[in-house]
Amino acid sequence: MLLSLGIDTSCYTTSIAVVDEKENLIANCRKLLSVKSGEKGLRQSDALFQHVKNLPELIEEIRKNVDIRNVNVISVSSKPRPVNDSYMPVFLSGIGFAKVIAETLQIPIKYYSHQEGHMMAGIWSAGVRSLLNRNFLSFHISGGTTELLYVNRIENGFDIKIIGGTRDLHAGQFIDRVGVSLGLPFPSGPYLEKMACEAEKKVRIPISTQDLWINFSGPETHAQRLISKGENPNEIALGVINCISVSIQRVLESAVNQTGVRDILMVGGVCSNKIMKEYLTGSFYGKANVYFAQPEFSTDNAVGIALLGLYNMVGSEVFK
Repeated sequence: MLLSLGIDTSCYTTSIAVVDEKENLIANCRKLLSVKSGEKGLRQSDALFQHVKNLPELIEEIRKNVDIRNVNVISVSSKPRPVNDSYMPVFLSGIGFAKVIAETLQIPIKYYSHQEGHMMAGIWSAGVRSLLNRNFLSFHISGGTTELLYVNRIENGFDIKIIGGTRDLHAGQFIDRVGVSLGLPFPSGPYLEKMACEAEKKVRIPISTQDLWINFSGPETHAQRLISKGENPNEIALGVINCISVSIQRVLESAVNQTGVRDILMVGGVCSNKIMKEYLTGSFYGKANVYFAQPEFSTDNAVGIALLGLYNMVGSEVFK
């Protein structure tokens, strides 16, 4: 049995996964990085240090299900996006760890971008392998990314072009800043969603879009003003999620009309939000196909990276 081990060290999660030649997930271990209460993020140096501590612990977890000596290829996320000038220090921890394993076992090491990993995990978990045979649109939405993408399949990976997204604040930052102001832990997404589900109505938060681009800084300022006025926290939470959902719907509609592409893949941690999923799925019913990664694989993970390494190793017809 062929095994591919993937490693991803994003800004807030350390991840290791193993898949076999039939694309079965054999092991999947992740650990969120610690953020002090009241803080809205981590410095790269702090995140890098935590990854260095977490990786040996996760490999021990992986060994409960997998004999590491039987792994045939190591793949690792080495940068945020698949372009030459894309770089973040936080990925150095994963690269170094992968090199040690590859050299010890004398097996190949393959490098991919964090964003390509999200694409592959989304396609795999949503069960839409057919997207690998045609162009599609994707919205990558997280704390560090809000990008509308035009995606082409290329040999052993993806060609990804940014065609829209946010001009200022990322959707995840919007959620986290409001969440922290409401006294929620960081990252705040799951907690804000829970509050929103308890709201009887939503407060109105302005929406700012132009063509394929979104501005979230104005809406965030408005939400903070509502918090300072003592408006109902649950209603503010629902208002924030509604603002993000409608903003995304508007630019996606423009993108579908401009490109003629009717397949949309939603990936990234923010896309695990059930309220957003229900809204977008309903909005595009009969107009376009909107696919969401399963919630577990929307957030940062190494499964997509492991799958990309598998395809590279076996020369799968998927990428021929």
